[in-house]
Amino acid sequence: MQTFKLRELCEFEKGTTGLAKAEPGDYPLVTTGAERKTCNTYQFDTKAVCIPLVSSTGHGHASLKNVHYQEGKFALGSILVALTSKDDLRLDIQFLHLYFSQLKDEVLVPLMSGAANVALSIKKIQDIEIPLPTIDRQREIVQRFNSIVIEENELNSELIRQQNLLKKLRQQILQEAIVGKLTGDWRAQNPDVEPASELLERIAIERAQQVKDKKIRAQKPFPPVTNKEKLFELPLGWEWCRLANIANVGTGATPLTTDPSYYDGHINWMTSADTGKKYVRFTKEKITEKAIRDTNCKIYPIGTLVIAMYGQGKTRGQITELKIEAATNQACAAISIHCFTESFNQFVKIHFWKMYDEIRRLARGGAQPNLNMDKIKSSIIALPPLAEQEVIVAKVQKLLSLCDEIESHVSKNQIYAKQLMRAVIIEDFSHNNKADISTAIPKASAHTLVDISA
Repeated sequence: MQTFKLRELCEFEKGTTGLAKAEPGDYPLVTTGAERKTCNTYQFDTKAVCIPLVSSTGHGHASLKNVHYQEGKFALGSILVALTSKDDLRLDIQFLHLYFSQLKDEVLVPLMSGAANVALSIKKIQDIEIPLPTIDRQREIVQRFNSIVIEENELNSELIRQQNLLKKLRQQILQEAIVGKLTGDWRAQNPDVEPASELLERIAIERAQQVKDKKIRAQKPFPPVTNKEKLFELPLGWEWCRLANIANVGTGATPLTTDPSYYDGHINWMTSADTGKKYVRFTKEKITEKAIRDTNCKIYPIGTLVIAMYGQGKTRGQITELKIEAATNQACAAISIHCFTESFNQFVKIHFWKMYDEIRRLARGGAQPNLNMDKIKSSIIALPPLAEQEVIVAKVQKLLSLCDEIESHVSKNQIYAKQLMRAVIIEDFSHNNKADISTAIPKASAHTLVDISA
């Protein structure tokens, strides 16, 4: 197979449309981004490969996220160059796009240079040598690629469907856990366990004693759960309660940021941003003993559950668990369970996982919806007996672990789907003097899809 420099095969024309001044209109405007913009004028009326001349990421790093194919009347951004075929019977321009779009990291990116502003020169593109099959073979490769695209889209649709099913399955598991459906058979076989009503009485007695001993502060009483608030009929032995009935809920503070003596200490200090994970094992911020003494910050023990009361995006209302001792800022509600057991702690976390959307709907007020301590403390929980909590937690952990395994398999299939097109193209190009490129591309693997719809 012969190789040719691109200057022998293509005409090169730089884009003339400045993106800042472009007026929207009827014609596509090709930019460095994945999506087309529009323009009221056009520069080309042909088929072209459009290559960005600047790095996608900048800051001294060479990268190209997109190489575009465009046909018909279109405008081109001023930081791109359009390549058109000098002879359509010699070079199929879609073949050239296919070559560059699949091999841009191996062929184009290494040619980029510059310190702060990394760029690709037109001259370097013109000097690129590409293997050129016959025009019939080029068209055959393009046709084969297009059929692979259709298959990949179908595969991706199926993978997305499976991911949505997994999301629903997780929610169903959590729902059945907090309403007692996961443990119906267990209750029938264990009718004599201590009911949740006795657990609540014991917690009330212990709390009163702790207040008397000045170990904790007395908190304002919350009203009993009303019939209107009860969302379903409780299983035998369960009781409705509020979070304040079973836990102490506290918060923290932000030491004065202008005082350096409060920061860069050895005490972990978490913010609402840290609640976006299931567990907190590390905090970016550290504070000093002086910060603890001078503010309302308190060091919470391992196992404390933390909810973001306000913050950015989806972290608000999300619950996490401390795997380290840590203080918090005022945006976090720290939950310490009375009569602490690991299963009790995990059951409360499961409850908040399931009620995440409902908890977020509690957030009201201002430009940024927020929770507050009272809303957290008054959250309603259907409380099982302690013994049943252990069974629920074990079942949920086992089922969610299975979901994680399935999701991992689905994610791998998505990676294989993305590799598939590259593998096909490499196979076509590997019989020429560019064969060494093929060693850099992982081969696609034929993994069967996971049937989780049953």
